[in-house]
Amino acid sequence: MNYPTPAFEAKICPPAQLTARVAGLARPLVFTNGCFDILHRGHVTYLAQAATLGAGLVVALNSDASVKRQGKGADRPVNDLGDRLAVMAALECVTLVTWFDEDTPLQRILESRPDILVKGGDWPLDKIVGGAEVRGWGGTVHSIPFIHQKSTTALLDKIRRL
Repeated sequence: MNYPTPAFEAKICPPAQLTARVAGLARPLVFTNGCFDILHRGHVTYLAQAATLGAGLVVALNSDASVKRQGKGADRPVNDLGDRLAVMAALECVTLVTWFDEDTPLQRILESRPDILVKGGDWPLDKIVGGAEVRGWGGTVHSIPFIHQKSTTALLDKIRRL
C-alpha cells in the first residue's frame, strides 16, 4: 500500500525559499532558532509559548555543521538535520521550519523579517542575535523563562550513565 507524504513535510522550507514563503504567512510573525537535537518537554513548552505571541511561528535549526561548531560534543547532533526538521515540522505550534549553516541565524532573521524574535530564558535580551535588527524595524524581542529545567546535554549524560 502506498501512503501519502505526511502533510507536515510541507512546513519544511529551504532557506532559498524562505522570503517568498514567509510573505504568505499571517502576521505578527514569531521567529526562534536552535539545535533542537533531542526534543524534550522544555523545548515543546517553550515553542508553544513562543507561538502564542503571534499568528505564526518560524523556527530555524542549526545545520549539523553549525551544531558541531558550537562545541556541544563530538557526537552531536545525535539526530541529523533532516530528522530534526521533520520532528519540528510535525509540531502543531510550528508554522514553518528552515535551517542555517552559519554560526548564527542572522541571515534567516533578515530574510523573514519577524515581528517578534524569541529565545529561551538563558538568553539575556541584549545577547539575542538579530535583536537590534528586529527592534530597528519596529519588532519586539523576548526571552521566555524556562518552566521545565531540561537540556539535551543533561539527557544525553543520563543516558550514558545507564
